Amino acid sequence: MINYKISVDDEEFAFSEEQTSQLDLLELEAGKFHVLQNNKAYRANVLYSNFMDKTLTIEVNGNSYQVAIADSYDQMVEEMGLSVNTSQKVNEIKAPMPGLILDILVEVGQEITEGTPLLVLSAMKMENIILSQGDGVLKSIEVAKDDAVEKGQLIIEME
Repeated sequence: MINYKISVDDEEFAFSEEQTSQLDLLELEAGKFHVLQNNKAYRANVLYSNFMDKTLTIEVNGNSYQVAIADSYDQMVEEMGLSVNTSQKVNEIKAPMPGLILDILVEVGQEITEGTPLLVLSAMKMENIILSQGDGVLKSIEVAKDDAVEKGQLIIEME
């Protein structure tokens, strides 16, 4: 069973849960990894990550790659034709994971569109830029810089 489809630049790879658990991967420090694959060593650095749209920019042995991850749920939605990207009005934006607010990139009253960077959330020693998933006007920002947030906590309210 394919659990993950991973697109790296223009190539697509499929991995099962078992294959991912067998990766020989060691985190050296935040966002920096040592990987062994087929008796070859690789240095991998996470340069950018966006948890909401499951994308990463990874540098491996000095080469940069754009990576997109689709889990089994994402694949099912795609197969059903439900992944149409239409802008929608969003009322609440909640923290996708526990972490620390490093920066707020928007202001109350600002009109935003889908994909607008809203804030920077540090989680698991990586910086994640939280993007708007729809259009709207910022009604309130419920967090401040340096606030700790829990997964699912309301961070921005829109109208």
